[in-house]
Amino acid sequence: MESSIDLSAEYVESGVANVLAQLDLELVGLIPVKTRIKEIAALLLVERARQILDLATKKPVLHMSFTGRPGTGKTTVAQRISQILHKLGYLRKGHVVTVTRDDLVGQYVGHTAPKTKEIIKRAQGGVLFIDEAYYLYKPGNERDYGAEAIEILLQDMEEQRDGFLVIFAGYKDQMETFYRSNPGLYSRVAHHIDFPDYTNEELMQIASLFLAEQNYSFNLEAKISFENYIERRRNLPFFANARSIRNAIDRIRLRQANRLFSRKGEKLTREDLMTIEESDVKASRVFLGEVEGHDLATPQKK
Repeated sequence: MESSIDLSAEYVESGVANVLAQLDLELVGLIPVKTRIKEIAALLLVERARQILDLATKKPVLHMSFTGRPGTGKTTVAQRISQILHKLGYLRKGHVVTVTRDDLVGQYVGHTAPKTKEIIKRAQGGVLFIDEAYYLYKPGNERDYGAEAIEILLQDMEEQRDGFLVIFAGYKDQMETFYRSNPGLYSRVAHHIDFPDYTNEELMQIASLFLAEQNYSFNLEAKISFENYIERRRNLPFFANARSIRNAIDRIRLRQANRLFSRKGEKLTREDLMTIEESDVKASRVFLGEVEGHDLATPQKK
């Protein structure tokens, strides 16, 4: 039996260090979230070290709650957590199954149990990520079967602690109501992590990263205009943080392409193809106080 262990070496050799480094590269900001994930990883590494050295260990409860608006990185963090748990031996596969109420709840008697159990079966060895989880609970509706899905989830979360991890996700206020509706559910969730909205500066950094990934860049005037765009966009309905920024960049690229295509007969340089100009940004309806495009597919539920 070993008498000592090098945690730093375990951290590197397990691959957890690589996953956390990847998370840092993927997501701008979110320091409190990243810190919490690193703390959870440290706890699991210490638990594994205790087990190796034949010390008393207790299987940690790992079910989680992610609260925050869309586009704040919840799905990405769920994927990285699943990888960490897989590398440390807490999950057999490390995959993520993302579902909503419609995937779990049936429309008639006897329909919900098999649907919910099938989803749990698919999530075995990985993470079950339930987005907008509060829609499972609909008080005052006797014909709603969401409560049945919750009870099945609770039973399996308790009985299959080694089988899979559940992450409940959604807007903070609604999630708090959801947990108050079922204290047993709240007690089974060990980690409650809030994902804050990005600041304007972070959103600008995200936009620059999206552009750089595709070999684009703002010129100075376009950069100033997009800073103005961000300020206006976040004050309009259906704002979804990084998701709204990605959608905006897609539309800007479309306008840039049409601008370049209109220059018929001219030869275009690499710089022409790479540069986003002010007109590409200012053509957005956001400057008229309107939401545009497929941002409308991400409503904010109050």
